[in-house]
Amino acid sequence: MIRLGLIGCGAHSESGHAIPLAGYKATHPDEILLAAVCDLQIERALGFGRKYGFLAAYPNVDDMLRHENLDGCIAVVPPENISELGIKLLNLGIPCLVEKPLGASLAEARALRDSAAATKTSNMVSVNRRFMPALNRAIEWTRHAGRLRYVHCTLARHARQEAEFLWATAVHAVDALRYIAGPVVAFDLRTLKRPAGTTAWYGLDLQFENGISGRVDVLPTAGMVEETYDLFGDGFRASVTCPFGPQRGWSCFRHGRLIQAEVVPAETPEDFVNGCYDEAAAFIEALSGGIPKPSIAEVFPSVELCFAIARTANAGAAT
Repeated sequence: MIRLGLIGCGAHSESGHAIPLAGYKATHPDEILLAAVCDLQIERALGFGRKYGFLAAYPNVDDMLRHENLDGCIAVVPPENISELGIKLLNLGIPCLVEKPLGASLAEARALRDSAAATKTSNMVSVNRRFMPALNRAIEWTRHAGRLRYVHCTLARHARQEAEFLWATAVHAVDALRYIAGPVVAFDLRTLKRPAGTTAWYGLDLQFENGISGRVDVLPTAGMVEETYDLFGDGFRASVTCPFGPQRGWSCFRHGRLIQAEVVPAETPEDFVNGCYDEAAAFIEALSGGIPKPSIAEVFPSVELCFAIARTANAGAAT
């Protein structure tokens, strides 16, 4: 039986990891053991244990790792702690799932990547867009429809004014487009014209190695939360609204006709819609002898690109 640990008991850890793990445990009771959970606030860790079935709770990471013989560990901590904690797990030989953006700086992310390469410890990055059923169905449909020419994401959020938005949040969209279209060879960032005193919006154009073009519209203060992905080729298009939007699902068009459309039923569990359940399942199943995907090495180019984009934005703001 696979013994799992979870580090961090905040809101994202709960929705993105604890709920999927508990759901997987409920349907695969003989495959995994939710051995331990850790949080600096021990009451929060104890609460996770009671609510989601973790057998032990710790306020200290080192204590948990010393006392529990873990087969895998999920680390959900703030960006400034991701690299250090990930390196600790890798050096201990504990297969781990870590969060993007892999660190609070490119140097931290690079150190984590290098540690993964040096230790050869199994690792995976939590990038749930790669596991969204709606997106993967759309990708599969386009593979039969023809060659992609253009991919587009609108990343709309409400009242998001944090300085790190480009490298800590827009990485979702950039990584998803890399997942769809492959390696990026060039980018061009344009800051959209804005009234004085408002938050910057961006148009990010991408050129992929295989000739596909792409774009991300980064709109952190658009008054609503929505994320859409559009995949275009000659004579066809697939559109996805997920993980956020008023009506989530996907549709595909060919030669001027709607071919297929699926709307996510309202009763569908959130972790099934947003890919978090399939991501957890992929990590668990890889611990049984597979190779976790996507690895730190596979996601690092997305992170590196977003830090470069942020530097470009900062340089433009300073001129």
